[in-house]
Amino acid sequence: MRFGGLLAVRDVEFRVTPNEVFAIIGPNGAGKTTVFNCLSGFYRPTSGTIMLDGRNVSGARSHTMARKGVVRTFQNMRLFRQLTALENLLVAQHQHLRTGLLAGLFKSAAYRAAESAAMENAAEWLDFMGLRDYANRPSGQLPYGHQRKLEIARCMITRPRVLMLDEPAAGLNPSEKQGLSKIIEQLRSRFGVAVLLIEHDTSLVMGVSDRILVMDYGQTIALGTPDEIRTDPRVIKAYLGEE
Repeated sequence: MRFGGLLAVRDVEFRVTPNEVFAIIGPNGAGKTTVFNCLSGFYRPTSGTIMLDGRNVSGARSHTMARKGVVRTFQNMRLFRQLTALENLLVAQHQHLRTGLLAGLFKSAAYRAAESAAMENAAEWLDFMGLRDYANRPSGQLPYGHQRKLEIARCMITRPRVLMLDEPAAGLNPSEKQGLSKIIEQLRSRFGVAVLLIEHDTSLVMGVSDRILVMDYGQTIALGTPDEIRTDPRVIKAYLGEE
């Protein structure tokens, strides 16, 4: 990915499989979020290929990637802050509602069934995240950790195949980080979603990830299991630190 004369990312290659938690780590400015933006359709890569199930999706826009089941959160949360927690989850389901304008105007049976299913789905995700008591509270008024969980729920309610989490532990206290680790594991084990993770909290990354990609200056410097990454001298020098 180039920005004018700056080559921000080059020669980065990896695969993510179903039910896998795959993390990307590295120093600030290493190119992690640029990779995320390319994969999720917010950037059009200058060159290279992005494949989903063997099909080339390079350059697809973000809404197209979302329809294909690739969804993401952001470092700075993008909830609809004036809407309630429940309404945020209802809005997120719009692409799955198979009802037209006339059905909505006349409250057809199909419309009422779709509306009821969306409400039930939203309630289930609020329960899963422990947010049922906050259903009718504006999302902007929720405690920070609850906002993080709501953002993940809003992604998951779209029934994704790949969930991309951009620094989900940022701003969380130790207890909330433990809860986040459990949520990530449950999303993988119960719903079969692949989780692609950018995170600076190395203890969380090492605890939840199956494999880890380490970047520095826009390039891959290591790729392996947590145990392999812990002991890789290049990673220790560039990121983890050495005595």
